[in-house]
Amino acid sequence: MNINSNKIILIFLLAFIVLNLNFHPTALALDTANGAKIFNVHCAGCHINGSNIVRRGKNLKLKALKRYEMDSIEAISSIVANGKNNMSAYKDRLTEQEIQNVSAYVLEQAQKGWR
Repeated sequence: MNINSNKIILIFLLAFIVLNLNFHPTALALDTANGAKIFNVHCAGCHINGSNIVRRGKNLKLKALKRYEMDSIEAISSIVANGKNNMSAYKDRLTEQEIQNVSAYVLEQAQKGWR
């Protein structure tokens, strides 16, 4: 190989790396509209409008989420997937994407005051 072909290969590899660093598949995008549908089917029975009919203080309002360090999509996703105390686990009923979507919806609604 000559120097020009080495440069072309190097440029190609660098472009490939840069493009892959910036690639975000749409499958990983959060869909809060779908999260709202999932919430209405699986969660609203106990958490209507962000409340909690089982344990009043453990609601989905932003103040409570912050108090219990549940104010991130990751924390909410973990409790949705694995459950805790009276909360059922949903990892066998929902896909990972659905768990992420409903978690994003819950956090979004909490930030809006469930209005």
